[in-house]
Amino acid sequence: MGALRTPRGTWVEEGLRVLAEGGVDAVRVEVLAKRIGVTKGGFYGYFTDRGALLTGMLDAWERECVDDVLDRIDQEGGDALDKVRLAGRLTFSGDRLLPIDLAVRDWARRDQAVAERLRRVDNRRMQLLRDTISTFCSDPYEVEARALLAFCAAIGSHLVAADHPGHTRAQVIARAGDLILDRPPGDPGY
Repeated sequence: MGALRTPRGTWVEEGLRVLAEGGVDAVRVEVLAKRIGVTKGGFYGYFTDRGALLTGMLDAWERECVDDVLDRIDQEGGDALDKVRLAGRLTFSGDRLLPIDLAVRDWARRDQAVAERLRRVDNRRMQLLRDTISTFCSDPYEVEARALLAFCAAIGSHLVAADHPGHTRAQVIARAGDLILDRPPGDPGY
């Protein structure tokens, strides 16, 4: 019986953890092998080189932060606003996807292929926002503006270090979401 190989997914998952902790430059085969507790030889059974690993990591990130999120919101149901709020919580509120997402954004600043991947992911996320907002807003220009504001709030809130006197960050973010995503009160023809 031969030695058990470290599964491909373990290499990808550890790569995503290292990416989130230290950026793309920290993702090295030797580092991953040490963290996993194996020799780096098994790596080459799955990947031709570091670039192939990085592509696998991006594939996993995209699948998890878009496809899996969209699948889950479809399964859980609810109205359009419930779905977009759940998508935001799943993607930008936890300690799993948010650090990876922020690291990919930083990486995309220096790598055109990653920037294109990020654009594709963000376009899918924006479309969910557009679809949701258009359920209560008929002006396409306002739909686009609200979608952009919602997306900027979801990402930007993690980059702003300001205090909110008398309120928690969570309260302010929730109120911002209400202002952006909720139909204005008393406006039935909207």
